[in-house]
Amino acid sequence: MRYIAITGGVISGLGKGTITSSLSHLLVNSGFRVTAVKIDPYLNYDAGTMNPYQHGEVFVLDDGSEVDLDLGNYERFIDKSLTGDNNITTGKIYKEVIEKERRGEFLGNTVQIIPNVTNEIKRKIRKVALKDNNDIVLIEVGGTVGDIESMPFLEALREMKREEGENNFMFCHVTLIPEIGSSMEQKTKPTQHSVSALRSIGIQPDIIFARSKFPLSVESRKKISLFTDVPEEGVISINDVPNVYFLPGIMYQQGIVSFIVTRLKMQNGSFQDVWEEMKKNLEYPRDNVKIALVGKYTELKDAYMSHKEAFIHVTGKTGIGVEIKWINSDSLKTSTDSLKEVSGILVPGGFGYRGVEGKIEAIRYARENRMPFLGICLGFQAAVIEFSRNVLGLKNANSSEFHPETNDPVIDLLPEQEGIKDLGGTMRLGAKKVIINSDTLASRIYGKNEIYERHRHRYEVNPKYIGRLEEAGIVFSGRDEEGIRMEILELADRENFIATQYHSEFKSRPLSPSPVHVHLVLSAQKYKESSKA
Repeated sequence: MRYIAITGGVISGLGKGTITSSLSHLLVNSGFRVTAVKIDPYLNYDAGTMNPYQHGEVFVLDDGSEVDLDLGNYERFIDKSLTGDNNITTGKIYKEVIEKERRGEFLGNTVQIIPNVTNEIKRKIRKVALKDNNDIVLIEVGGTVGDIESMPFLEALREMKREEGENNFMFCHVTLIPEIGSSMEQKTKPTQHSVSALRSIGIQPDIIFARSKFPLSVESRKKISLFTDVPEEGVISINDVPNVYFLPGIMYQQGIVSFIVTRLKMQNGSFQDVWEEMKKNLEYPRDNVKIALVGKYTELKDAYMSHKEAFIHVTGKTGIGVEIKWINSDSLKTSTDSLKEVSGILVPGGFGYRGVEGKIEAIRYARENRMPFLGICLGFQAAVIEFSRNVLGLKNANSSEFHPETNDPVIDLLPEQEGIKDLGGTMRLGAKKVIINSDTLASRIYGKNEIYERHRHRYEVNPKYIGRLEEAGIVFSGRDEEGIRMEILELADRENFIATQYHSEFKSRPLSPSPVHVHLVLSAQKYKESSKA
């Protein structure tokens, strides 16, 4: 077993997750069995209760774990489903240590950061490593060197290198190379200071990932090597790219795979670029469409990371570029004019009442103007509310989540959610079977009658209203395994309106994009062409 730890320095937000994912992709497609672990030093047990404005999208795995959005990148780049064990947090570590102490497992000894907390960190990393007979485990450490909360994790990794052996463990460090002045001179001093801080806690990096706007100059590479004691071939330039899926190629051209396999004394594999055709479509799309993403977190686009990536995957498959028009849903309560310039509408998931009325307006606009529409999770529920109000005539129809006293709760709490007080990890979460009715739009999109998709919700379509909704023109073309919960809806009179209770974006991959996102883009292209006629 080999381990590669990726740390960050200078500032946060340099793209450690993308670099880790790209490295994983290169190693997987060089013939190695690879998995990845994300360490988040925050005290939260998981990302489930965190506001998207603070931490971006909450990503959901097959096993129902709510995790950091970097886990989504890992899955997309290595084309492998991960579990909650692949996301380690301070909250998980301390909870486990304290529970062991309460059970008396430390035999009366004083419980300390070293060795008890660091031992638990190492145990969790090795647990992931032993799954699936992996060859290499990549470990991304959130935050930057010098953060107080990350110190126990860095110490644990330092200990692991000593325990596993020099040839089985290596460190990579991501730093910033600022470019200053009119000449855009590259400055290496921040990297030097960051590596010095890393060395002060006993860690010497083997690879430096140098983040900069432009490719690293020969002089900068030499200077970094000289002052950090990293070989020049181990200094990898990570310059800005128009699309993250081009990054693995840039890294490969600099010989990183050969450097790693030599350093870890592994048999060199032969890299296969499985994304070659996809990247051609991304670079030279044959057509393009503009699609509105109507949400309430649009100021922070990482809150909808998986939707952004799903559209990129669609472009890679179809050659149709997607320009996302980010629309704050509240703005639609006064005017829907901003929707006139798009060819399709996506209403994604979310929580809380703020912004919901604007989402309902977007759905009304799509339905009345026969514009292509895709609703996801809350977007699915909002579509039911909009239809109930404007087609069934139930003017006060709503979700009991937003108005508990509404006379027409067309969306209501899942029965198993009643009485639950804890918010974290208690929703209907993870991959669930969905049964699709034959001869429906959904069956034509998926080409099958049984799928597994990831969920994250507490509310559902109220069974008391299903009959009336269906009589008025809604087709519930997908249901859960018991046939009780509605999973997919479409309209009987058209082929470009569909919504799902599940989050199809979470399972979208570069070579197998979300089918409903593909359908939205293809429908938007048809709508655009018909509008020209």
